[in-house]
Amino acid sequence: MLLKMIMMVNLLSMFILAAGFPYGVVDGLRMDYYLMSCPFAEQIVKNTVNGALDNDPALAAALVRMHFHDCFIEGCDASILIDSTKDNTAEKDSPGNLSLRGYEVIDDAKDQLEEQCPGIVSCADIVAMAARDAIFWAGGPVYDIPKGRKDGRRSKIEDTINLPFPTFNTSELITAFGKRGFTAQEMVALSGAHTLGVARCASFKGRLSSADPTLDSDFAKTLSKKCGGGDNAEQPFDATPRIFDNFYFNALMRKSGLLFSDQTLYTTPRTRGVVNGYAMNQAMFFFDFRKAMIKMGTVDVKEGSKGEVRQDCRKIN
Repeated sequence: MLLKMIMMVNLLSMFILAAGFPYGVVDGLRMDYYLMSCPFAEQIVKNTVNGALDNDPALAAALVRMHFHDCFIEGCDASILIDSTKDNTAEKDSPGNLSLRGYEVIDDAKDQLEEQCPGIVSCADIVAMAARDAIFWAGGPVYDIPKGRKDGRRSKIEDTINLPFPTFNTSELITAFGKRGFTAQEMVALSGAHTLGVARCASFKGRLSSADPTLDSDFAKTLSKKCGGGDNAEQPFDATPRIFDNFYFNALMRKSGLLFSDQTLYTTPRTRGVVNGYAMNQAMFFFDFRKAMIKMGTVDVKEGSKGEVRQDCRKIN
């Protein structure tokens, strides 16, 4: 009986891996990429992330958002980490990225890894691993990701025009994510990352200037009061901003989505059923989110001579 249970668990694990990522077939990425060259790489990143989150739990949302903003522009190549110079304004200084934070966590992990195994672990892999570890730390699903991304050599502010805006409707979101290979359902699952963190008033105050029929009237009053503190005043996406759960989707059902781009997922018939499903079944959301995150981490990765392993995550070698 025990042997049968063990076999079933192993088969389930194999199914989950196969569903989320075809082992070892994307641009040379592998689950065990650092097994021989830097065997403690993942543990170093995990310990660094956990230590940072113990001191500042709000960083969990920041690290997940950093990974998304990195992958959505130029692929998952750590271009978001590069500092601007006198000759170039980098991605991180665009309006859509100014509220990003957590760079020091990546720097800390990179410094330790350079001491242990110089020139081996890319900044892009650190960003991807940090997001995964932050999700698990906050109570989200556990999953493994393939490694072997290289760091890009381009980071330009003009590229960030391709980031989704908080004013996007569902059709615009589907188009933006579709250009990167995601289905509408995967887009909704990834949007569930908004179960962590907050948004600034500047990103949602436009909904308050006129009667928005998709916005609950009591919630609108709460937001109006919050925005009385100015554009930088912060409002959580849902009732548990430091816990990774499905409360975000429940908020959408109550017409309490914070951003227009959140609430539109429930307003639109094409995606409403997915929202309902995730609101009623957290396990299903976790399963789909995990698969979508693994997929996102393989978007336009750099391999071989197309990239490098930066010595300093903030600048090209």
